Amino acid sequence: MSNFLSFQIHGGADHDDGGIMESVSSLLAFFENLATQGAEAIFSSLMPGISGMDNLHPLLVHFPIAFLSVFFALDLVATLAKKTQWRSVASWFLYMGTVAAILTVITGLIAADSVAHGEDVHGIMEHHETIGISVLSLAILLSLWRMKSGALIRGGANGFFLVLSSFLFVLIMLGADLGGFMVYKYGVAVNAVPVPEDSASHVHNQANAHENPALPDHDQANMVEHGPAAVSEHEHADGHKHVHKHDHADGHKHTHTHTH
Repeated sequence: MSNFLSFQIHGGADHDDGGIMESVSSLLAFFENLATQGAEAIFSSLMPGISGMDNLHPLLVHFPIAFLSVFFALDLVATLAKKTQWRSVASWFLYMGTVAAILTVITGLIAADSVAHGEDVHGIMEHHETIGISVLSLAILLSLWRMKSGALIRGGANGFFLVLSSFLFVLIMLGADLGGFMVYKYGVAVNAVPVPEDSASHVHNQANAHENPALPDHDQANMVEHGPAAVSEHEHADGHKHVHKHDHADGHKHTHTHTH
């Protein structure tokens, strides 16, 4: 399954170009392998990300961000455009975002007590936690206000409602920024995988291969070093002789002959 997922994610860049039949074959082999596994192993194969998580907070945090952001944008546009039906749809995004925020805050509080972190991260985490609780409190307030009104809020009250919605959106962005800062700057709750020593050369060679797929690796190196004018020619004789001719932009010609 890992090979199949890798094929889909990288678009086949790291695999032979077997077309759709190779992809289907990998998928069928994966399902055949699943049939021989137990329930826990099947779940790990289908959901390797979730099964490898210490807590569900990173999985759930995206939902309130998405739902509440769409609510704010749609409600604001609908107000300016005077689209009552759009605002009704925006209300449902608010409700779904509030429910998602409840689950996210609960799992976040659990994660704060279970995830190892240093003193440099503790202050950031406390700030992130405060913002998350504020987002949840404000989302609950706006949801109850919207429900209790029995209809769409109008007049000056609607203006204040939009101000609170804008503040909610700002808090969401600040909280998301701190969350990403802890993960990508300090690696909180991240099990880093060692990067192979040849990874840089692999990416470099692969990029050159895409630009000049018909040239061998050593000729592509000449292309990088001498520019597009350094075209190689190979002449194979009975004595295993290889002649490499490189014509440079300045008119100089270099010929390298190797006889085995």
